[in-house]
Amino acid sequence: MPKFVELWIYLSATPLFGLTATLVVYVLAQAVYARLDQAPWANPVLWSVVVLAGLLTLTGVDYPTYFSGAQFIHFLLGPAVVALAWPLWERRHELRQHWRALLIASVVGGVAASGSALALGWLAGLPHDVLLSLAPKSVTAPVAMGIADKIGGIPALAAVFAVITGMVGALSSKALMARLKIPTNQQGWMARGFALGTAAHGIGAARAMHVNADAGAYAGLALGLQVVLASLLIPLMFWLFG
Repeated sequence: MPKFVELWIYLSATPLFGLTATLVVYVLAQAVYARLDQAPWANPVLWSVVVLAGLLTLTGVDYPTYFSGAQFIHFLLGPAVVALAWPLWERRHELRQHWRALLIASVVGGVAASGSALALGWLAGLPHDVLLSLAPKSVTAPVAMGIADKIGGIPALAAVFAVITGMVGALSSKALMARLKIPTNQQGWMARGFALGTAAHGIGAARAMHVNADAGAYAGLALGLQVVLASLLIPLMFWLFG
């Protein structure tokens, strides 16, 4: 037993620990997700976060040590986001036809996402810096952190709000869109994917990719549009009216 403990302490202090733990946990979570017919509550991102957080807590491994290995996966996030452009290229003819409607929907959706969060936070009496951290909640976490820092929020808290928003969107979207009676034809999948990408950024786009190719493509488009529009408009609005 003492030798096992010594081995565990050694392994947990190496970069290989973070990389291996992340890959193993996600692959297992993805297998369970597929086995359960992609049930929303079995989202592999959600359970990977829960299991890894529990593992780090139980073993006493601090986050910087874990991230020294997991950063290799984190690096791949950039190429993965860029790869979302390929499904859009395959649908370039539809994009030319609907670009005005998509742009308007993106602006309205972004305003609704940010505005509703700010309104609810204000009604709840949240501190000013926490309130500002809520504004970019529907933008992917790295960009949300930059926006929060720019407008006087707390970047780390903005990242937490962004992740929670993505999780809630991925878990609730299927039931919500069924209740709204959004069809499952090509136009309906476009609407579902675009709405999910607008409200729940990258986590929502990943969920949409699992469900339907058209939904995934338009979720990726919505994610990209929100990054650009939020980066420009949220700081501008706070500069004008803050």
